[in-house]
Amino acid sequence: MDGGVRMMKDKAKVAVLVSGGGTNLQAIIDAVKGGKIKSGYVDVVISNKAGAYALERAGAAGIDGVVVSKKELGSQEAFEDAIMREIDGRGIDLIVLAGFMAILSERFTSRYAGRIINVHPSLIPSFCGAGFYGLRVHEAALARGVKVTGATVHFVNEVPDGGPIIAQRAVYVEDGDTPEVLQRRVMEQAEWIILPEAVEKICAAIVGGEM
Repeated sequence: MDGGVRMMKDKAKVAVLVSGGGTNLQAIIDAVKGGKIKSGYVDVVISNKAGAYALERAGAAGIDGVVVSKKELGSQEAFEDAIMREIDGRGIDLIVLAGFMAILSERFTSRYAGRIINVHPSLIPSFCGAGFYGLRVHEAALARGVKVTGATVHFVNEVPDGGPIIAQRAVYVEDGDTPEVLQRRVMEQAEWIILPEAVEKICAAIVGGEM
């Protein structure tokens, strides 16, 4: 990821950054196993929380799991430096934020420009940006009374949810939806579909020397 001469390789190395249960991580793991992601593989899962169930998912799939705690390291700079050491030391090609609840600075995002993607549970530019994460997104969608929501995969830059859009998929809001019910439907009908597709698309471009 140093921006130098681009070498052809068989498969791209992916790092998945997580904070919680890891359902999107599981979708990626399943897509690799099922052959939907054939141009890359998950080399490491990095969590900013030691107790994240996503680490259990990584272990069950035989993937290295690493904990990098900002609280323990004491500063944003030390936190990001620790993640960078993992990324650079492993020769990671693509970073996927999958329910990663920590903010990354411009220092970090610019270092890996065009190589970090995130999945957001709405159709950007709706219900996105600072403060919109997890159930808050679905609560806002229901409060506004929208009839269609969905998910977006986008490149990550210094603006929260502000990078170029890679893929989107719409999901209907149904009468009687709660934030929890809507969250699950968006995961099943959008996030778990478009995130693996985006990972494969970008990994194929990396392997093909296009990125």
